Amino acid sequence: MTTDYGTHVREELRELTRELRRAIPQVYAGYKQLHDGALAAGALDAKTKELIALAIAVSKECDGCIAAHAHAAVERGASEQEAAEAIGVTILMNGGPGTVYGARAFSAFREFVAKKDQ
Repeated sequence: MTTDYGTHVREELRELTRELRRAIPQVYAGYKQLHDGALAAGALDAKTKELIALAIAVSKECDGCIAAHAHAAVERGASEQEAAEAIGVTILMNGGPGTVYGARAFSAFREFVAKKDQ
């Protein structure tokens, strides 16, 4: 795995996603509304919600979701330790596959932290 795992995944999916969004714009508009509503600050802050989403992305073994939510968690101010602990809960709940996708998520998170710090 390269140190640019998260960026690679996001770039790989960017045009594919745009093409599908053009084909089904109403589905994507509905999804965006759901996304924005679910991740808006409320009783839980946006950072915590992004960490939950990152943990679920690991559980679902979704590389695109991992990259997106690792990036968003960094943007919302999550620390490396907070991300590691959220990923740790995923490993508890998923066993071995959590260690594989958890490592990917942690790598992506650290990558986006490094890029933000530049």
